[in-house]
Formats: sequence, C-alpha cells, structure tokens
Amino acid sequence: MSLIPADNHFAIMAALFVIATLALLAERTRVGALLTSAVIAILTAIITANVNIIPHTAPAYDFVFAYFVPVLIPLFLFKADLRRLFFETTRMTMAFLLACFGTISGTIVAVLLLDLSSLGTGAAIDAASREPAIAGLFTSTYIGGSVNYAALGEITRLRKDASFFSAATATDNLFSALYLAMLAVLPSWRWLARRYTPRNHHIANSELELGRPTPLTLAMSLTLALLVVATGDALTGWLAIPDWRYAMITLLAVMLATLFPKQMARLHGDFELGMLLSLIFFATIAAGANVLAMIQIAPLLILLVAILLVVHALITFGFGKLLGFSLPELITASNAAVLGATTAPALAAAKEWRDLITPGVLVGVLGYALGTFAGTAVYQFWSWVVS
Repeated sequence: MSLIPADNHFAIMAALFVIATLALLAERTRVGALLTSAVIAILTAIITANVNIIPHTAPAYDFVFAYFVPVLIPLFLFKADLRRLFFETTRMTMAFLLACFGTISGTIVAVLLLDLSSLGTGAAIDAASREPAIAGLFTSTYIGGSVNYAALGEITRLRKDASFFSAATATDNLFSALYLAMLAVLPSWRWLARRYTPRNHHIANSELELGRPTPLTLAMSLTLALLVVATGDALTGWLAIPDWRYAMITLLAVMLATLFPKQMARLHGDFELGMLLSLIFFATIAAGANVLAMIQIAPLLILLVAILLVVHALITFGFGKLLGFSLPELITASNAAVLGATTAPALAAAKEWRDLITPGVLVGVLGYALGTFAGTAVYQFWSWVVS
C-alpha cells in the first residue's frame, strides 16, 4: 500500500509534476546536466514507487498515457519541416532496422543460454510452448513497444498466466526505464562519443525563430496540438485503422510544419510544453517498475531481458559505428525500438537533437507495424525448432 493511494488522482498527478519540476531544477547542477532531466525523472520515479510513496499502477497513469502522450508528439513536431528532415529520416530508418536486428539477435541468444520452460505456473500453455512464447513476447515489445507486447500476450496465451504476465510486465517496465536512462547518459561519455561519426543534430535558434512564450502563444500551441490529436483520432476511427493513431497524428503535425513553416515558426512555447509533458510521461513509465514483484515471481526474467538488451546494444552501436551512423542517430533508433514512438522524440528533444525528433517518431511508428509481425515470426520459428 503506497503513501498516496491509487485512487487519489490529484495527489498522484501532483507527485508526477513534482518529480518533473525537481528534475528540471536538478538539471541546472553540474551532475544534473550530465544525467539530464529525463534520467533524473526516471530514477526518481523508480525510487519513489518502490519505497511506496506513489503506487505502481493508478488511473492517473492511464490518464497520462491516454491524453498527455498524444499531445506531446505534435508539440514536438510543429517545427518539423520535412523538406529539411527527409535525409535524416532515411538514415534513421536504416539505423532502426539495425536496432530491430539487434533485438531479434538478443532474443535468440537469451533463449539459447537460458532454460525458460520452467517460467510461469499457469496451465494456459504447456512447458514446451512456453520458451517460444516468451521469445516472441519480448521480441515484440523491444521492436514495437507495449501495443505489440499486448498483442503477443494474446497470441501466445501468456496473458492468461496472470502471475507470470505481471512479472514480465514489471521486468519490461523496469529495464525499459533503466535502458532509457542509459541512453540518456551515453552522449556525456566523451570517450565513447569521440569514436562515432560526428554530425550536428542541433538546429540553431535562428533557424527556428525561437521567441519568448506568451500566454497567447502557449494557448495557440496547446490548442493546435489538441486539434491535431482530435482530427487524427477522427480520421483513424473513420478509416477503421486504430493502430495507426500515432502515425496519423504525426502525419498531420508534420504536414502543418511542412506546408506552413513561417506560420508555425511563430508558435513559441510548444517545445517547452512538450518537454514538461515528456518528463511526466517518463516518470509514469518508471513508476510502473515493481522491482520486488519482479524478483519474487520470476528472477530468471531479469537475466533474459539483461542478455537481450546487452546484445541489442552491442549490435546497434557496434555495427552502427562501422556503418557511419552518429551516436545520437543510434541512440534515437535504439530508443524507438526498445521503448517506442513516444520516448524517442522526447529524449531527442531533451538532448536538443531537434532534427531527430520527427525521424524518431516515424521509425517508432514503423516499429508498431513490425513488432507484432516480428514477435509472431520468432514465436512460430522457435516453436518449430523445439518441436
């Protein structure tokens, strides 16, 4: 039982805003500047949730995912003129496919090294099918994110084993948060950064015509973001393609930025609003990491995900270096694969890699399309191998 009950919605939202505000304040210190506000928010939320100050699950968190996440995407994209970003999108797609290969390779290595047949006690699937099911489940989540994770949970029937699926979700949440923190710290490691092809991903303030936000420009930015989300939802509902929600929101925001660059440049404060919402989003992800439940129910999952992510990182950053990608490009591609289309642009924005924000969203959306397919393919292939 947490100090703040799960049904105390305002108190939980206040706690998330406190975490985000403290992270921004801490970023002004020398150590905080190296960690960045994103990492500080993640680590603070993990600690706060696991010492039972805030709960691991709450309706307020669902509110953040349902309303904050869709809005922060257009806020980050209102300056994303595709005429300038087309080349970067092409490079990012190649880097993302490399990251997907790293995930699949990591899954195969982990399954070969570990005996996963004993994981879980549910009768939904037999022991022989459990290993392929787990392989498919984690392949999907580290290519496409939670949407594909839920889909593979149904396809493999692992979702019917409630205790195992809860532990798997906790492991996924914890390692996703820790991996995001690691990605955020990597650019500060100068020894590593010097070994990658240097590319300038910062757009000068003069190019963006940044100005001081006013109540009017903040209102215009938020209103336009809400209109983009509402229009995107209406279109995906009319076309009966709900899985393409983020793709449609991205398309509409990028169209506005590309067709009306001068008008969108007059919006001031959109980026700052997006940053605040993204920190609250990071804290929400991290709060779901129940370390105790993960260790008690399925400690073997810790080894599984650790091996998977280590192999993923080695392939992504090792081969990526050989192929001439910059460190920010590989970080954004790996982020999009492991965490999805929401955290990739948010971290790029936090690092001020503004020409990687739109590509990060687009390859993350590509992951939504590929994740279920890749997870199902690994599941079916490994079922054939063990049969």
